[in-house]
Amino acid sequence: MAKELLRLENISKTFPGVQALKRVNFTLNEGEVHCICGENGAGKSTLIKVVSGAHSPDPGGKIYFEGEEVTLDPFKAIDLGIQTIYQEHTIFAPLSVTENIFVGMEITRGGVMQFGEMRRRTKEVLEYLNSDIDPDEITDRLSSGEQKIVEFAKALIFERKVIILDEPTASFSVTEIENLLDIVRKIRTRGIGIIYISHHLDEVFKVADRITVFRDGEFIITSDIGDIDEAQLIRHMVGRDVSAFYSRRFGFASDEVVLKVEGLSGNGVTDISFELRRGEILGFAGMVGSGRSELMSLLFGGAVKTAGKLTVFGEDANIKHPSDAIKHKMCYITEDRQASGLFLIHTIARNTIIASLNNEKRICFSPKYEEKIADAYIEKLGTKAPNSSVLAGSLSGGNQQKVVLAKWFNTKGDIFIFDEPTRGIDVGAKQEIYQIMTELLDEGKAIIMVSSDTPEVISMSDRILVMKEGRIVGELSRDKISEENVLELSIGGKRI
Repeated sequence: MAKELLRLENISKTFPGVQALKRVNFTLNEGEVHCICGENGAGKSTLIKVVSGAHSPDPGGKIYFEGEEVTLDPFKAIDLGIQTIYQEHTIFAPLSVTENIFVGMEITRGGVMQFGEMRRRTKEVLEYLNSDIDPDEITDRLSSGEQKIVEFAKALIFERKVIILDEPTASFSVTEIENLLDIVRKIRTRGIGIIYISHHLDEVFKVADRITVFRDGEFIITSDIGDIDEAQLIRHMVGRDVSAFYSRRFGFASDEVVLKVEGLSGNGVTDISFELRRGEILGFAGMVGSGRSELMSLLFGGAVKTAGKLTVFGEDANIKHPSDAIKHKMCYITEDRQASGLFLIHTIARNTIIASLNNEKRICFSPKYEEKIADAYIEKLGTKAPNSSVLAGSLSGGNQQKVVLAKWFNTKGDIFIFDEPTRGIDVGAKQEIYQIMTELLDEGKAIIMVSSDTPEVISMSDRILVMKEGRIVGELSRDKISEENVLELSIGGKRI
């Protein structure tokens, strides 16, 4: 039997208006990958903040580490050997890899920093992780996957006993994902206990020894990986049958062209031409780096076009700035809601009203007016928040995405660009986003959807345009849409 590293008993956590955890239990053993699954708002993030010492549990809960009851704070957690690697990188971009690993914990002798020793130890652990990253490389020059490896290296150098991974592959390429999973498997053999949180269920089934499911802050089930399949897991997570996912009704599209793009170039894309019709979802597929997000930014005025023409509702549109796009009733749900979709330090109300100011003569409204509008969208979209005066940064990923949608709904737009709309949110929240998109079609809106989730873009799109190396290499009508055709266009030499 493996030694038990961590035990949580009867853990609850209450915030004003919200009980995030309700008497949950959890254990982690040496050399185990224990995955935690659940919808946004299920309590996963709160649990790992309790384990990392960021949150103190309500009275009555107990935490045991290596058999002894402990009271955790961030410093105590680190001292015991608990490290959390979050979805967003926690690195100092201007510093080297070695400096990032040892920042605040530098090796010194007689008051003199031993940089050579730190570099040697960094090189050794990177080699152990099968990485050729240069210890002297400036960290912001690394890819997202490489930056995550640096965080793993830090955990190994300081001999952490528990590593918590919170959505570690959210913005990774396929190769980076497989590399990270290999690292997880390797460090497990050192006896390190790993808590792994991911909405990507294929990853869960590749690395997990056990799975625990939370729903609405409550413990649902813990299962050995061999005793549960994906359909059962989803049912435990959301209480709905797996057949409810990836489904939509078709037949909304009309012949009216609301957006016409001709020969558009710039921002890494070349000679892009297509039409978007009212009532349709036009999907954009392609591998990471194919130019899809770059094209969306170009359409919305976030980058400079070097050639081409846009026509919106039959009129020439000279879109040089996002404010121009908003005036043409365009809305852009960006792929990174935290960096470019929301003001996390502002309230739901302020985020909801902010984009519509572009079309108003007034530059501000009273707080009560903002809250009235935002509260209506909270009710309409089913956003899980006590009220619109809470900060957007305090919400789960799925609920943050609903605030982004509320912001754009309030502009009364007609053309919606969804760039990776379900990235980093759970299967239950995904279904809600799909339903919202279908309702937009009911209202006569038009949607461009970029997604790296092939089943998602296949299931939701009326047509799919496939991009490769900054160009459109093929269009698939509904009767031609299949995973095989999308992949053949994305990675092969075929053009349609």
